[in-house]
Amino acid sequence: MTGLVQSTTPPTHPDRPSVLTVASVPASHVYVRHIASERADGVVRLQDPDPDSPDRSTQERWWPPVMLDTKWIERHDFDVFHLQFGFDAWRPEDLRRIVDAVRARGSGFVYTAHDLRNPHHRTRELHDAQLAVLMEGADAVLTLTPGAAAEIKRRWGREAMVLPHPHVVDFETMAQVARIRAAGRGSSFRVGLHVKSLRPSMDPLAILPSLVRAVSELPGGVLQVNGHRDVLEPGGERVDDALASYLHAAQRRGELELRVHDFLSDAQLWEYLSSLDVSVLPYRFGTHSGWLEACRDLGTAVVAPTCGHYADQGPVHSFGLDEDEFDEDSLVRAIHDAYDAGPTVPLTVEARRRQREHVADAHAGLYRSLA
Repeated sequence: MTGLVQSTTPPTHPDRPSVLTVASVPASHVYVRHIASERADGVVRLQDPDPDSPDRSTQERWWPPVMLDTKWIERHDFDVFHLQFGFDAWRPEDLRRIVDAVRARGSGFVYTAHDLRNPHHRTRELHDAQLAVLMEGADAVLTLTPGAAAEIKRRWGREAMVLPHPHVVDFETMAQVARIRAAGRGSSFRVGLHVKSLRPSMDPLAILPSLVRAVSELPGGVLQVNGHRDVLEPGGERVDDALASYLHAAQRRGELELRVHDFLSDAQLWEYLSSLDVSVLPYRFGTHSGWLEACRDLGTAVVAPTCGHYADQGPVHSFGLDEDEFDEDSLVRAIHDAYDAGPTVPLTVEARRRQREHVADAHAGLYRSLA
């Protein structure tokens, strides 16, 4: 696995609590759930308070993150405050107050830098200012790849602990898909482009003509484009008329299969991803990707842009795309390389399980060092 670091078991200290309480923001996000050990390890993460009723908890709803509030911090007991996601719209001065509130109660503050360029922000100024507060205020900084750690060192002078992204797909589904994949690939070669609800970081229209060309040159090549109704249907909340017009015209010409639908459940998403041979990430900027990890769990090859640290996160077929330029020929080569490489073998449940325990142990050791 890329990004694995050696974990050590911290020495036993009788004055330290045997159970550590962590306020993880958020707690019910799949990443946070999967960095927790499957066995009891003495780390208890508080449940996400329900934004509609802060006095009761929920396993699923975490937006907006109620824990990102100085009053909540002052009124609750925890040993470590661990910020992961959810501060996209927070002003830097609000984040400074949160850091100060955590410090005032004597708790440790940990920040995991998933995004060094926020995929939800069209420009980088706000996120850069947010990161400056968190990088300065955190007792410990974590990230997912050596490349991101090097960027953090260069930009903020912080040494970040590198821990890989854990599995995204549940182990039962991973095992089921692995059995299906082992039966062999069909006669078609299905390439998927998922435009979802079109984050600002995504630019599918820029790459689609080259993608159509690349897939059409392959025996049995099929290009499947999926998107949400709010982007591709008239009257949608985020409708993109230019993209919708291109896709419908390309479908009429027989260049692609277009599937428009509502948000997919986890089960539907895993079924969709496992039906593909390749998934293409149309990002002009970003850093890491949970989508990429889900593809690794399911044996779907990934064609990823050169922006961010996707190639450092796991094996991908890279093509040139960032905020400044797009290399059309490199995308065609990446699709052809994915075809020539043959079927992708999913990561095994056993490997992901070992990785999860390693990541959980490293987090537990870090928390205890700060408690």
